[in-house]
Amino acid sequence: MLIDLLWRSLLNRRGTVLLSVLTIGLSVALLTGVEKVRQDMREGFFNTVSGTDLIVGARTGQVELLLYSVFHLGSATNNIRWQSYQRIARDSAVEWAVPLSLGDSHKGFRVVGTSSEFFERYRFGHQHQLQLSSGRTFQGIHEVTLGAEVANRLGYQVGDQLVIAHGLGSTSFSQHKDQPFTVVGILAPSGTPVDQSLLVSLESITAIHVGWRAGVPMPGLSVDANKLAEMELTPKEITAVLLGMKSKTQVFQMQRAINGFSGEPLLAILPGVALQELWQVIGTAEKAMLAISACVVLAGLTGMLGVLLTGLQQRRRELALLRAIGASPLHLLSLVVMEAMLLTAAGIGFGLSLLWFALILAQTGLYETFGLYLTLGWPKELWQILALVFAAGTLVGILPAWQAWRYTLADGLTPRT
Repeated sequence: MLIDLLWRSLLNRRGTVLLSVLTIGLSVALLTGVEKVRQDMREGFFNTVSGTDLIVGARTGQVELLLYSVFHLGSATNNIRWQSYQRIARDSAVEWAVPLSLGDSHKGFRVVGTSSEFFERYRFGHQHQLQLSSGRTFQGIHEVTLGAEVANRLGYQVGDQLVIAHGLGSTSFSQHKDQPFTVVGILAPSGTPVDQSLLVSLESITAIHVGWRAGVPMPGLSVDANKLAEMELTPKEITAVLLGMKSKTQVFQMQRAINGFSGEPLLAILPGVALQELWQVIGTAEKAMLAISACVVLAGLTGMLGVLLTGLQQRRRELALLRAIGASPLHLLSLVVMEAMLLTAAGIGFGLSLLWFALILAQTGLYETFGLYLTLGWPKELWQILALVFAAGTLVGILPAWQAWRYTLADGLTPRT
């Protein structure tokens, strides 16, 4: 009986009811959308580099080392001698070691000198491996494999040639024009800093600096391709090293050994710990986004409260007639509270459906444009937020329900003048 009355009452006021559901639904879609983006952004951030047990560089802060070695932001305070890298790589506890050499750029994008093993060992997300969208990985000197963002922004294709600049500025007057590179491959988007990098061999980095002193080319010291082919191009220094251990139990032991390295001052960091420290610095924005969305939901619930109170004034005669045919004040209170619960549940359902379709439509575009991969799963925190919204919507219905409780027969049946 009560459910039937509720349904008929809502149908009779379907215009205002739909408007209330729409308001709540949009608010819920915004709140859950922000929370979804926040959760997936956080997970993607912490999985920028996965499968790497240690990152080794010159002794500095662990956030600084993480920034320049993984995110390619800033510069290293010092380099690592090649002999030190070899000693670390030959350690019996080390399964693999990938060297990184930074310091050059191309039109504002970082050039990363590394070994071909980088494409096999570098992991992101849930152990995803880098994939090629076209061409192949570099194999010799003067060959470059481009990140997806570099190729997209600068319009490069396989077979094009480019010139690497000395230093990290977007505009440089010190360019290695005598040794142009050929694009041999383009990587598929990964949502990592690799998308904005140009990957070349360590030997290529050494080759382009032959005849340079203190960042300046020396007249008469340039060499041609034939001479470069005969030269020993093993680097003397590198910037950082990515390490994978044979056993996870040896990670901390190896970290202590590197931090106390006798050859030169080095620092080994755990990527997860450094990412957590960095997130504490930049994670304030996500809390602000969530707070703004919560305010929007509050505004939506306030709108629903207004709809209920206005509708209550219009339904005074209806409620009085219900009292006249035997409905108790408790029945009226239950009727209004159930109405608020139903409107809130319908708004939540509409908001989730709206968000679901938005995720399906925007998933590919966000990944390719911003490197943000949004999953279609719902984390536990999201359900907790929705439960709070439903509880808040129920509480909002208490005020009009209390007023309905106080109504008497005379309130609805006595004509107003």
